[in-house]
Amino acid sequence: MKRLTAIAFGLAVLTPGLVQAADAAPAAAKDKVSMCIGCHGIPGYKTAFPVTYNVPKLGGQHAAYIVKALQGYKNGDRTHPSMRAIAAGLSEQDMADVAAYYSAPAVQAAAK
Repeated sequence: MKRLTAIAFGLAVLTPGLVQAADAAPAAAKDKVSMCIGCHGIPGYKTAFPVTYNVPKLGGQHAAYIVKALQGYKNGDRTHPSMRAIAAGLSEQDMADVAAYYSAPAVQAAAK
């Protein structure tokens, strides 16, 4: 019974991300990712604001994870000031497009 509950919960959490991903357009994100590349496109980059922080690579991440992270920055669940400011200006479609871009096979290969 616990396993069935866990599976049902997992599907409920992932389904909204999958629906968004179906409408996402990686090509539409090319103009939207310019704000991401400055930090997330530099291997081993660390930011010093507000504290020294290792900036994660986005290429190869799952689209649903990226969307949830951006939503978390936008709604205040995640607190990095720069990311909160960036996410505040993103629509749900922008988030889905950016997530589709970074989870695309070509970007995944480049991230390795």
